[in-house]
Amino acid sequence: MTDFLKEADTAQNQEDFLNRIAKAANRPRHALADNPLEPVNELPETTLAGKSQDELLEIAKKNSEAVHVNFKVVKKADLGTTLDEFISEKDVNSLMLPSFAEEKWTDYSLNMWHQGLAIDPVYYWKPELGRENITNANKSDAAIGFADFLLAESGTITIATYPEQGRSFHFLPTHYLAIIPKSKILPRSRQAMDYYEKEIQAGNLATSNINFITGPSNSGDIEMVLIVGVHGPLDMEYVVVEDM
Repeated sequence: MTDFLKEADTAQNQEDFLNRIAKAANRPRHALADNPLEPVNELPETTLAGKSQDELLEIAKKNSEAVHVNFKVVKKADLGTTLDEFISEKDVNSLMLPSFAEEKWTDYSLNMWHQGLAIDPVYYWKPELGRENITNANKSDAAIGFADFLLAESGTITIATYPEQGRSFHFLPTHYLAIIPKSKILPRSRQAMDYYEKEIQAGNLATSNINFITGPSNSGDIEMVLIVGVHGPLDMEYVVVEDM
């Protein structure tokens, strides 16, 4: 079947397919080059523009708490203690961590912390484990991971999928904590996507998807009663490291 699909995926077959759609829709074919996108305003670029990092932090805190996120701001030296408190409060007996190189843990002053954890088991998301990672994530009481950015406008964290921190890492454990440097707080999604687009085009980022996570899931489908954490983790915590 795979060979058949490869043989069928030709430029001529693509043209024939698009021509059939255009004929069925009774409209002519058109190219994007002939119909460039013309933004109706500059809101994606100007919203929250000019805000200082301290101002963005306060906006991010307000909007994150509005979507039921527990929001903390700490110094790098206190990060390990904050994570220990999270583990204790959530009664975590099985923990999932990313398998980033030791350099990343050292950047956050967490190299000794993650090496000395008194929890069994501690699962590390490793590419060589394949689907076993998903099983481990599903068995984990909590996951502690690193976010790429925090969007002040919506209280959203963004995280590309990495071999060391896969897609299910963020959605299957019972509790979830994301670590974000204060310097990585952005006004809104436009700035994040500008970064990802440049990194992908430059060949610096190869990812299967980019997650935009706005707190734990909410559902009001059952008798219009809001329930938090129906799908995915029961709760979420953002820990902003202010001296990074």
